[in-house]
Amino acid sequence: MSRVRSGRIELRRIARRLAVLWLAGTVLSFSSGARAATPAPSAPAAPADRFATFVELNGPIGPAMSRYVERSLADAAGRHSSVVILQMDTPGGLDTSMRDIIKAILASPVPVVSYVAPGGARAASAGTYILYASHFAAMAPATNLGAATPISIGGGEPSAPPVTAPAAPAGPDDKKQKAPEETSPGTASERKAVNDAVAYIRSLAQLRGRNAEWGEAAVRGAASLSADDALKQNVIDIVAKDVPDLLRQLQGRKIKAADREIVLDTRELVVRSVAPDWRTRLLLVLTHPTIAYGLLLVGIYGLLLEGYNPGAVLPGVVGALALLLGLYGLQLLAVNYAGLALMALGIGLIVTEFFMPAYGSLGVGGLAAFVVGSIILFDNDAPGLQVAMPLIAGIAVAGGLVIVIIGWLGARARRLPPSTGVETMIGAGVEAVRDCEDRCVVRYGGELWNARTSSPLRAGQQARIVKVVDLTLWVEPQQK
Repeated sequence: MSRVRSGRIELRRIARRLAVLWLAGTVLSFSSGARAATPAPSAPAAPADRFATFVELNGPIGPAMSRYVERSLADAAGRHSSVVILQMDTPGGLDTSMRDIIKAILASPVPVVSYVAPGGARAASAGTYILYASHFAAMAPATNLGAATPISIGGGEPSAPPVTAPAAPAGPDDKKQKAPEETSPGTASERKAVNDAVAYIRSLAQLRGRNAEWGEAAVRGAASLSADDALKQNVIDIVAKDVPDLLRQLQGRKIKAADREIVLDTRELVVRSVAPDWRTRLLLVLTHPTIAYGLLLVGIYGLLLEGYNPGAVLPGVVGALALLLGLYGLQLLAVNYAGLALMALGIGLIVTEFFMPAYGSLGVGGLAAFVVGSIILFDNDAPGLQVAMPLIAGIAVAGGLVIVIIGWLGARARRLPPSTGVETMIGAGVEAVRDCEDRCVVRYGGELWNARTSSPLRAGQQARIVKVVDLTLWVEPQQK
């Protein structure tokens, strides 16, 4: 008992040290991140009271990202920034988060310039709407935008065959290029979503004086444009190679923001970068599907280990913390709860296999349910909001190997001779403590046992156990 107690005390001591180190590392990383803001592109020096706010929107657009952009715009307005440069490289994201960002842009008293950069970046899907909503739209060379068709998250009813509506024939004097045929989706929910998105992007285009027809084509037909083509078709206002070039081209331009007309003076502006705070960075990490999925697994297995080894403390603490963080991350994502239920069922079947051996049938069924649930957990086509398939495949292979190893160990254990219990005592040698004829006391394994014998025994004589009945050994003298 003393060894077990000392081992538990040591585990608790290690757990406390790990917790202190983790908290210290977290505080240091957050404080260093807060001090070291994202380095903004270089710009000419300027007086301290005139500056441009640089906000970087990099990655999928979700609740954490929208919160970061909204707070950055509010901070720029509070500090009386001359202009906000929203540099984008995004594959898209959630509609609700996109609309929150657009509302913040439309309400901003500071002009917002959406800038798709650096070279090779894109403003796809939700990024296109944000670019249309901004006071100025700019792109770097070798970038693209478009493909703004809304995609249903979480699955839906099967689509009917697409209905093709021919475009109206062009007149003989019409010099414009003939519009492409529009393809409308087949289900009522898809038509509602597409028509709503079309009206939304057209309203933004009319507000900013941009090409509404191409915006509709980007929604209905997933059209895309390069930077130079977007400039020619009045989708954007500027093609700039970097931030200093962008500021140079913005000089003297007029814009209406918050019901007042502003003439931009961007000469020699200092570019100040706004870095996300620790809470936003934490949310960005937790809401990544792979991280949330991993935390969920760590939490489940941590609680299982604590259940198998009560008093270990560390697995239970880590498991509970990881499970709560994983569930928090999942609530900020579009989760298919059928997939989550299948994962829970799979875990339950695998655990049941340990307590009710069913020759692997429960374990294999649980593994199958767990893998299928993992696949459909984020059952959507939204870019950046999915769990990587190689991760799921690796977990499935690892789980299968564990089940196979457990089965092999169980089969090998069945072939081994008994190592505990009454069966291990049969045939073992004992020593008579004193002379006896029928009932006597013998020494076995350093202990004194009551025994019955069919032949008289002398003190110190060796005998062997033939059976055990109610803590009484039946022995017989060993043959010399």
